[in-house]
Amino acid sequence: MERLIYSIILSYFVLGGIGFYLINRKKERDVARKSYTKFGVYFIIINILFFSITIRPVVFFYLTILIVAVGSFELSRLFVAAKFRHALFFALTLLVYFMLSAGLIVFSLAGRDLVLLTFLLLSIFDAFSQIAGQLFGKTKIMPGISPNKTLGGVVGGTAISLLSAFLLRSLFPGTNSALFLFAFGTVFFAFWGDILASLYKRKYQVKDYSKWIPGHGGFLDRFDSLIAGGAWAALAIPVLGI
Repeated sequence: MERLIYSIILSYFVLGGIGFYLINRKKERDVARKSYTKFGVYFIIINILFFSITIRPVVFFYLTILIVAVGSFELSRLFVAAKFRHALFFALTLLVYFMLSAGLIVFSLAGRDLVLLTFLLLSIFDAFSQIAGQLFGKTKIMPGISPNKTLGGVVGGTAISLLSAFLLRSLFPGTNSALFLFAFGTVFFAFWGDILASLYKRKYQVKDYSKWIPGHGGFLDRFDSLIAGGAWAALAIPVLGI
């Protein structure tokens, strides 16, 4: 089963690579190089998380602890760098962040198949919403908060994620209707997790949380959708009875 799922992931990466090529073929060399670096690092991260879930699930649990810890440091770092401005906003953000992070940690201890399904849906949505947005996105959703978010990107990423949920049906223990609700909720939370992370950067007028992950704007830039989507999964498990 793991080999089949990994083959599906590799197929998605091939499609994603083609998409990135089409996006970058007419861009300047430096811009294209940064985009390919982001794609390559993303591939490495996906592999690390995938194999941690499938081979040693406890490793995934420890990785979520690491992600939460570094993310909270990045939030605090921007607050300190801004000389403690917007203290109430920071406090509310930290409260929401820790609530979502608690959900992510609880989710990381769930059944392996459900954790793997959720992780794959989040990864697919994150990747293909970017690709679809750059290829077909024209209508910006929230240009003041997240300038690169487009309606075409969100619709494209959501559609591929929902279709993928049924392609990976064997990983889900519930009914088809429960699977649809679970997958849609995962995508919905992932989208708003990304928006909230962007809102925090806009508030403190920075482009990136950090430069610690090549090609990405920090741990929160890379894992915001995982934190929010994992929190939804932790809530959905008892609500949907799965």
